[in-house]
Amino acid sequence: MLVEDYLPGAEYAVEARLDRGRLGVLAIFDKPDPSRPVLRETIYVAPSRAVASLQRQIEDAVGDACRALGLEHGPVHAECRVDGGRVVILEVAARPIGGLCARALRFQRGADEASLEDVLLRLAMGQSIDGWVREAAASAVMMIPIPCGGRFRRVDGVEEALDVEGIVDLRVTAKPDQYLVPLPEGASYLGFIFAPRRDARRGGGGAPRGPPAPAVHRGSGHPREFVVRSRRVRTVGR
Repeated sequence: MLVEDYLPGAEYAVEARLDRGRLGVLAIFDKPDPSRPVLRETIYVAPSRAVASLQRQIEDAVGDACRALGLEHGPVHAECRVDGGRVVILEVAARPIGGLCARALRFQRGADEASLEDVLLRLAMGQSIDGWVREAAASAVMMIPIPCGGRFRRVDGVEEALDVEGIVDLRVTAKPDQYLVPLPEGASYLGFIFAPRRDARRGGGGAPRGPPAPAVHRGSGHPREFVVRSRRVRTVGR
C-alpha cells in the first residue's frame, strides 16, 4: 500500500516543445474544476488566468523536469499543481496533449494559421517554429465524464447541444457496445465539447471558465442523461 499526502492547490496543464534542449511553452491551460483527491480531467481553458510571474515559475519547473529526464527535442505535455508559491510537477511526458484536446489550440505566425499537429510536424522535420504563437482568442474543451459503468449504446440530441451559445463542436468518441468505466479506473471519455471565444476579454479576463458544462444526472434507471444547460444529450445504455 502506498500512502501519500494530498497536494492542494490550483492545477495546470502545459503544452510545450523542446528544440535542441530549448523549452518553449505553447500554451498553459487552467483546470477550473475544484481541487479534489480523485483526478478526473474535465475542463481545460486557455489562455491561463495565472499571473505572468506564476506562468514563468511553471515554465521553469517544467524545464527543470525535462532536463532531469534527459528530454532534448520534440513535444512536451506536463501537469502541475501550485501549492502556495510552490510549483509541483505531477507529470511530464514526451508527447502532445491527448484525445481530441489539441483541437482547442490554434497557432498563428503573421497571416498563417496552424494546428498543434502542424507546428509539431514542422519541428519534427527540422523546420524553425519560431514565431508561431497561440491565437489571442480564448478557448476551452470539456472531456465529457462517464457517470457510471455500463455498455454504451448511442447518443441523441447532439444538434440541440450544438445550439447552446458558445459551443461550436461536440465529438462523441465512445463506440457502440463499448463498455465504459468511470475515471480514474477507466481510461477513456464519452467525447469532447469545444467552446472557443473570439473575444478573450469577456468573462472577466483572459478566458472563459470553460464551455457550458454538461451536468451528469442519473435517475433510478435508464436512460442516462447528459444535460447541457437546458439542452439534453441523451446516452442510452443498459
